Amino acid sequence: MKRPLSRRDFLKITGTGLGALAFNPYKFSELDALHMPKRLPQFPASEIIGRVVDNDIDLRSRPTNDPGLNTSIGKLSADSLVEWGREVVGNVVGGLSNQRYVETPQGYVYGSVVQPTKNKPNTPITEMPSGQPGFWAEVTVPYVELTHEGVVASPWLQDHILYSFQPKLYYGQVVWIDQIRQNNGFVEYRWNEDAYGRGYGYGGSYGEFFWGDGAGFKALTEEDVAPISPNIDPAEKTISLDLDYQILSCFEGKNEVFFARVSTGKNYDPLTGEKSDEYATPAGNLLTHWKIISKNMTAGTAQAGYSTPAVPWSTFISGEGVAIHGAFWHNAFGEKRSHGCINARPEDAKWIFRWTTPYVSLAQSEMRLSLPEHGTIVQSTERTF
Repeated sequence: MKRPLSRRDFLKITGTGLGALAFNPYKFSELDALHMPKRLPQFPASEIIGRVVDNDIDLRSRPTNDPGLNTSIGKLSADSLVEWGREVVGNVVGGLSNQRYVETPQGYVYGSVVQPTKNKPNTPITEMPSGQPGFWAEVTVPYVELTHEGVVASPWLQDHILYSFQPKLYYGQVVWIDQIRQNNGFVEYRWNEDAYGRGYGYGGSYGEFFWGDGAGFKALTEEDVAPISPNIDPAEKTISLDLDYQILSCFEGKNEVFFARVSTGKNYDPLTGEKSDEYATPAGNLLTHWKIISKNMTAGTAQAGYSTPAVPWSTFISGEGVAIHGAFWHNAFGEKRSHGCINARPEDAKWIFRWTTPYVSLAQSEMRLSLPEHGTIVQSTERTF
């Protein structure tokens, strides 16, 4: 019998890094639903589609959570999709920096818990590229519901089953596709999350396979990873990371060429709430030394850990644990909330991946350097008192 899903449980599996988990509006019947082929649903028609990333989120009549105004007019479950009208500056009580709300036809939703997505379906290919073992593909729709194949092995999937969550891939994720089939009446791609598969052999992956509607995936080309500003001397490229203001800027010489809000490591223990440097992003001159198109990221414990497959556009800048990468499980950029990494919107992480050195081709998929060799320098700063 499935135990009830408490708010603490939900935060454990979604708010601390298991961001690919999402509330399922229907229940699994044993494991039948896990193995049923699934077409893309009918998504809202708006240019930007907001995907709610947490459970039990307030829909409000005004853009404020002020408890004295009683603005809540409904609740939204995770993976609810809303028509994204515009972002407005509201009044957020509770010590958070982000004051943005998303205006929808039904009301206002706090912007930090709504991922902006688009519905850009593709014409899937029907055969594997000749002579190739597979290809990288990017999710270009709000989500793709998955059909599982093989043995249930990963904590990620086990939690989905335990809490009756439909496993999905989300807008901006990148996966390795190794098979194509059409026997269910439409083209499906198989996502290889094998521990020995392309780009996943670094721990955290468990040898699982999933099928999804091919229309939800764009097969990447070399153009998608082509270097940005390759004619600029690599020594002239630097990144400024401000841990106080949670912003990242890319410079070519003295010219700022890119800016993004980010979410860096928490400076407190997520279990006790006390100040701690355990999850803080390091300050100082950090060196780009490992870049990989997509990676399974798993670390920590069941109480304060995470397990997230298909984290896109990872640019590692310290050890093997601190990277600039795409985050699809929140929209709280501007707030500290990670376990040390620098979370960015997937499209921002992709730009940084392409701009920084060393450059990585699609065929390479990743590149590692060893000191004294290194790529782009990241100057990470934080005020001390």
